[in-house]
Parts: sequence; C-alpha cells; structure tokens
Amino acid sequence: MWRTSLKVALLNFLVHAVVLQARDQSGFISIDCGGSNSTDDELDIQYISDDDFISSGEPESVNSDLRSYFVQEQLQNLRSFPKGKRNCYKINNITIGFLYLIRLQFAYGNYDGLSKFPEFDVFLGVNKWDTVSVGADDNVNVNTVIRMKEIIHRASREYISICLVKKRGTPFISTIDLRPLKNDTYFTPSGGSLVTCSRQDLGHLSSTSSSSISYHRFKDDPYDRIWTRSSKQYAEWAMLSDSNTVTADSFSQNDYQVPADVMRTAITPANASDPLVVQSNIPTAQSDEYHIYMHFLDLEFAAGLINNPIREFNILVDNMPLSEYLVLPSLSAKTINTTVNNEINITISFQMTSRSTLPPIINAIEAYRFIPFNQLDTFQADVDAITRIQSVYGLTTRDDQWQGDPCGPAGYMSEWDGLNCTRQLDESPRISALNLSSSGLTGTIDLSLSQLTMLEMLDLSNNDLNGQIPNFLSQLHNLKILNLAGNNLSGSVPSILLEKSNEGSLLLNVDQNPYLLCESGGCKEKKKKPLLVAAAIGILVTLLVIVAAAAIVWTLKKRKTKKVEKTPREIKQDDDVSLNFKNKIYSYSDILKITNNFRKILGKGGFGTVYMGHVDDAPVAVKMLSQSSVQGYQQFQAEVKILMRVHHRNLTSLVGYCNEGSNKALIYEYMANGNLREHLLGTKFLSWKDRLCIAVDAAQGLEYLHNGCKPPIIHRDVKASNILLTENLHAKLSDFGLSKSIPTDGRSHVSTVVAGTAGYLDPNYYQSSRLTEKSDVYSFGVVLLELITSQAAIRMAEDDDDDNDGKTHHLSHWVSSKVERGDIHGIVDSRLGEDFDCSSAWKIVETALTCVSQNSNERPIMSEVLIELKNALAMELSRTNYGGGVNNNNGDSSVELVFVNANESTPLAR
Repeated sequence: MWRTSLKVALLNFLVHAVVLQARDQSGFISIDCGGSNSTDDELDIQYISDDDFISSGEPESVNSDLRSYFVQEQLQNLRSFPKGKRNCYKINNITIGFLYLIRLQFAYGNYDGLSKFPEFDVFLGVNKWDTVSVGADDNVNVNTVIRMKEIIHRASREYISICLVKKRGTPFISTIDLRPLKNDTYFTPSGGSLVTCSRQDLGHLSSTSSSSISYHRFKDDPYDRIWTRSSKQYAEWAMLSDSNTVTADSFSQNDYQVPADVMRTAITPANASDPLVVQSNIPTAQSDEYHIYMHFLDLEFAAGLINNPIREFNILVDNMPLSEYLVLPSLSAKTINTTVNNEINITISFQMTSRSTLPPIINAIEAYRFIPFNQLDTFQADVDAITRIQSVYGLTTRDDQWQGDPCGPAGYMSEWDGLNCTRQLDESPRISALNLSSSGLTGTIDLSLSQLTMLEMLDLSNNDLNGQIPNFLSQLHNLKILNLAGNNLSGSVPSILLEKSNEGSLLLNVDQNPYLLCESGGCKEKKKKPLLVAAAIGILVTLLVIVAAAAIVWTLKKRKTKKVEKTPREIKQDDDVSLNFKNKIYSYSDILKITNNFRKILGKGGFGTVYMGHVDDAPVAVKMLSQSSVQGYQQFQAEVKILMRVHHRNLTSLVGYCNEGSNKALIYEYMANGNLREHLLGTKFLSWKDRLCIAVDAAQGLEYLHNGCKPPIIHRDVKASNILLTENLHAKLSDFGLSKSIPTDGRSHVSTVVAGTAGYLDPNYYQSSRLTEKSDVYSFGVVLLELITSQAAIRMAEDDDDDNDGKTHHLSHWVSSKVERGDIHGIVDSRLGEDFDCSSAWKIVETALTCVSQNSNERPIMSEVLIELKNALAMELSRTNYGGGVNNNNGDSSVELVFVNANESTPLAR
C-alpha cells in the first residue's frame, strides 16, 4: 500500500513537471502579421505585432462574413505586399547552430474581394522553401482555405529572413511561429533543411474521438508541433490505448518529447500474424530525400496485460530492411529514424520475428522532405556594413527594396537597389558595386564603407556629403570606379587615390565639390581672378549679341529672295504618300551600277533580295523590294521615313533609296558580320564580353527610339536577325518597316493589325492589339535569353528537360526552370565553358526574365534595362583586363563606361 501511494505521488510529480515544462514559452517567437499584440485563447500563446519585423506591406483583415471560418483570432489578420517583388521579415535574437521549427500560415479570407488566391514563393534567406498557391485540382474554397508551411531549420546567422516573392497576384501572410527544438533530435544534413510532410498520431481517430479537436499541439507538445489524427480506421489495423497505467516518465525521457496523449495510443495488426503496413500518401520523385521518424511505446507491456511478453519485429522500408530487428524497451519510448530515396510512394512494413510473442506496434510517425539550400547568404561582414550604411544615412526611402539578403537569391532580380554582387562557386556573394547617387546622403563618408572590401565601384555623387575624403577609400584594393562628384567635400584628395587615377587603375571623379582643395589631377582648378573672369564674360556676351543680331538680319533677307528649287533627282510618287527627301534618292540605273547589275546576293527575305554594292568605293547593302509584295511597299515607306529623320550610332544608317515606278530599293551601310542570329545559332562564336557589348549596343539603340525621339518610336520587330554587326562586332538595330510612332499622351498606340515574329511577340500585345514600349521590352528580353543560351526563342524539348514532352516550348520557360535550381552553368551557352563572370550572367538572366514577364506592368523600361546591362558589362570587364576597351579583340570600343542614375535617364549623346 505504501509502495502504491509512493508510486502515485511520484507519478503526480512527474506529470506536474511535464505540464510546467509544456507551459514554458521561452524561446517562442509568435508573430501576428498585420495584427496587434494578442493571446491565442485556446493555446495560451502570446502573439506580438509584426511592426518590428518588416517595414513594407499593408495590414489587412479577412472579409467580415468569413471570420467564423478562422477560429484562431490571429488568422483573421494578415499583411499583404502589393509593392515590390520581394518582401522580407527579419527575425533577430536567433542562436547560431540551434534547431528551429518555423511555421507559416496563410489565411486569404477574400480580404481583397477578388476571390482569387495568389501564387508566390517563400524563401528562407536566399533559398527557396516552397510555393504558396491553390491549384485548380485542390477542390477547396479559396476564400476559406488555410495554407500552412512548416520547416525544421538549423540557424546559420543571428537572424532569420523569411521572404515572400511575387509570382501571380499579391503575396500575403497571416502568422509566423518559431519554436526552438532540442538540438540533437531532428538531423538536418548540412546544406539543407527539413520540410514537414506529415506528423501523425496513428492511434487516435478524429471521427471517433470524444474531443472535437482533431490534433495535438502546445500545451501538450512542448515544442508546439502539430500532431494530426487519422481520418479513418483501416481494416488491417487495430487500435490500442492505455490512459491509466502509462506513466509520464515512459515518454518524458525521450528527447523527442512526443505528447503524452499521442504516446498513450498505438496501432497494431488486426491479425497478429500479419505485418503492420503504413503507406505514405506523399508522391515522391527520384531526386527527393525523405527523413522518417517513428515513435514507439509498448502499451500492452506497460499495462502488464501479458506475462513474459516478447515484442520483436523487423522494419522494412520499401522492402529494404533496416539494420536489425527492433526490441522495444520496457516502459520507455523509443524513436527510430531512417532516410528514404525513392521514386514511388513510401511503404513501411513492420513484421514480427519468429521468436516474438506480440505483433508489431507503432504510436506515431513523422515524415520530412529534405530540401538542399545550395545558395549561400551574402558575406556577413558585407551584410553588417551595408546594414549600418542604411542606418547611418537614414535610407528610409529604400526600405521597400532593402530587405532580406542584400545580394538576394540568384535569378530573382533581388539584389538591393543600387547594389551589384559578385558570385563565385562555393563562396558567399560579395557586394562589388554600390550606387547611392542622388540619395539625399548627408554627413561624412561613413567608415562602414571600408568593410566592403570587394567594392569595385562606389558612386556617392550628387548628395550633400561633407568633411574630408577618407584615406580608407585608398585601402579598397579592388576599387576601380569612384564617383564623389556633386557634394560638399573639403580638404584634399588622398594622394594614393590620385596616384591610382593617374596610373589609370582608378576612374576618379571629384568634380563639383566647391570646398575641395585642388591638386594636380585632383579636381578642376579654381579661378584665381574672378574680376577678370567677370569682365571677360561681359565682353564675350556683348560680342555674341552683336553676332546674333547680324545673323538674324541676314537670315530675313535670305528668306525674301530664296526660291524653292526642286532637285533633279526628286522623283514624283505614284501614291498619296510622298517621300520628298533630298540628297539620298537614287534612280534605278544608279542601283544597277551600285550593285554591278545585282551580281552578288547577300540574302533573301519576305521583303525581297539584298545585294552587295558600292557607293563611292564604300560597301553598301541594297535591299530590293519584291514587286509582288504589297505589304512590303508599306514597310518600305515606313522605313525610309524613320531612317531619314532618326540617327544614332546603334541604328543602321540609310545611305539612300530608290522609288522609281515599280523599282524600289533601300541602300544601307554594309554590316560585315551579318546578323546576330547567325552567330548564336550557327558555327560562329561570341565571347561573353562580346555578347554583353552587343546587348548594350542594341539596348542603346532601342532606348533612343523610346526616349530620344519625339514622338517615341516602337520598333515592333526586335529579334536577333534584326540586330546587325559591323566588322568589329558593333551592333545596330535594323529593319524598321513595322515601326510605329506613338502619341506622347499615354505613350500607347492601338494597332489594327498585330505584327511581329513568333517567339518575340508580346503576349499582351497579341491579345489586346494594344502596342506599347513594353512590347519592345518583351522582344528584347527574348533576344537577351538567346544571347545567353545560344538557343532559339522557340525550342524543342530535349531529353534532359523537366518538361520533355516532345513539343516546342518558349525559351523563357526552359530558362526559368534552370533558374529555380540555381543552375547558371546549365543556362549559359556551353561553348563558353567557365569563361564568364557568374555575377554578370545572373544579372543578365534576371534582367531578361523580368523583360519577358507576362504582365507588361512588371517589365522594366529600356533605360532601366540599359543600366542593368552596363552593370553586368562592368562586372565582366573587371574579371578580364579592366580598361582595355569593350572589344579588346578588335580594338573597337562601342560602349562607354559611364555613371547612370537609375532615377533619371536621358537619351545618350548622338
């Protein structure tokens, strides 16, 4: 009796101790997104507002008519992110090396009245965790469904970033839970984390339970894991339970701390001689790796129901036995874990041995999918430096863009605005360029910049910085471009910076700093005699006024006597539209002489045939309009009109034209290297630097049409075959027959007929017939993808493709699939080998994919594209011989390295 009383007292003490531990929320981080500080009444968990964890987004509430569907109060609030492609929560006070369970919940609740669940990606740091969506086959009400994502992650930083990346619709989130786990429990292989697939309380049935709750979690589970109950009973299973004699210490000593109510039930075969089979309903892929955790406690042994029992069984996973048979310890929980790689559903079989007197038993099971985290976070010292810079200069206007990892996940256009990063294999990305031009910076040049030791470009121009130029800038050994112009810096320029500038290893600009002392090569000399200068200016202005007056008088006289003369070469047109241009008109007999009677054919197309020719011993290309082409004549007229008034170094030059009766011809400058398509899809080879130079050239031409012409011009047929190359690979846009001028109000043009080339044609334009500049941007994005991959815009699926169905697919789909795996070498033309800068490649890929966004509003304008291309080119030039010109192989530098302000773009000098 005494012993029994002591046993009961000890049991009560142990149970009380476990309950106290379960109530402990130390280390819990529970965030109510879009809400305020509150308590979950059912779980007694304290939730806090997300205001201190994120600086973007808008708080929202689920539709009032749907509140009853979301019992947990915190699910009735949410935060949405209509702005920005990537929005990130930053959770501090994390212990490096500790294991955390992270749970996200997404309750849409038709908060926006659209009844359309969005689709977006969730990232943990720079690595993709999962996609949040509701598929057409899910057979759920999108307005009331709750999506949950859960992962077990070992922290590598003192903070955790959770980022939502837009795909379709507006991302949102309802709650974030972080729960510390015991460090030696769930094994997470290095370079990855475990995504929760299933966590089941096998011995409970939700349909037969006396409780309305169909799961166990906190307070029963000290780690707040959610254990779901079986939805139905299988005929092959028998249920076991013992709520009376199983003591708390039977499972409390187990590191996994499975809840008592879960371990007090189990399943066993209905027929004792049969094996116990548990099958997953998780479809696996061959590349998937699953971690299975099985929890056991012998309930019959604990209850003393059988004398001299032996419970011994083998465990087979997909018919492959684990190392040895399992013997359950008496009155103590046991956990077995295993790893499974398979291409079919997982089947686990428990088979009793010949000497066993009891059938197999199992209480609970967990399944996790291992996801590799191949991408590395930005180098920590760089993160610390740029975070301090953000704080010191109060860059609040960049809060929407400066979130999460500064370099971001490769392939998602996610580098912080104004940053460029360098990525090397198996090394953390480093910040290599920082552009804070025109950012309202005040104060001195902060010491934190000295920690960005891999900086190659630093632009602090057009701010209100004061003080001296610090010597630490001289210690940034990788710095090649330093722009400090347009500030109020004082003192002298450090001598080492001047030496580097004079040697040509540093491009230095310190102009427009009125208090900066002048030294040789340091800044422009200040005028020492202001009075003399003022007098000289006064005299010069007087002279200019006299000259201008004389010019006006002479011009007026000239106009009175001038007669309109008609050039002998001006030929009357047969159509209503007249091409009255002078000095560039040739007769048909001239064309015969120029082409030597059409002796040499350069190519043929829908317009007609192109012949080799010479004008004043200079080579030209003569395109003769086919007499049967009615549409060709309309294009002929359009091209002449545009090229007679538009001139730019990256647009083909029109030498002249012939419009004599049925003989119509266009005469262009000769482009010795043909078109870009021939190089990409043929045997000719282009280096990575050549490709970037060509991309910048073509972008400059297109940007001029959009921004440098009044009214703006939309090319409408941008493609690789319409980008021509000079002998030195200088690129020029050609073929303006489909081009359209658009009105400046609204910058759009409604075309009666959709025109363009399959693969390059903007899907929005195709569906709506509404032509905008973004239609050209889409086409140019396709050209960029071709430049990167040397594959055609429409490609046939290949054996190693994810979507190899034997059909044709757009190139952007193939590239996107590679981007999701972070496989830049699988994207870039294999002929390049390793001879390219990975960071510049990622930047071009990201730029291209943004250009081909299905939603035209998400596409950049050409001036923004040009900035990204020039930055990518600068990265590649830094890798090779910096300062040696753009095309070092041929000596023709077609691109200038200039500072471009992303907020303020103007056409380049013509």
